[in-house]
Amino acid sequence: MTTAEQQLSTKRWMCLVCGWIYDEQAGAPEEGIAPGTAWEDIPDDWMCPECGVTKDMFHMVSI
Repeated sequence: MTTAEQQLSTKRWMCLVCGWIYDEQAGAPEEGIAPGTAWEDIPDDWMCPECGVTKDMFHMVSI
């Protein structure tokens, strides 16, 4: 798979409260989430690093 194809297949999730975006390909190393971690593999009690809301306030977005 090419880099362009990987970027197209990567899901991104946006916080509906503050707009912070979680990119599955990049992960969130500063939050302890390794690159390539699927959204489904992040614990349900994880909170947005910007505003503190839980995963249920995120929606998948196409960028």
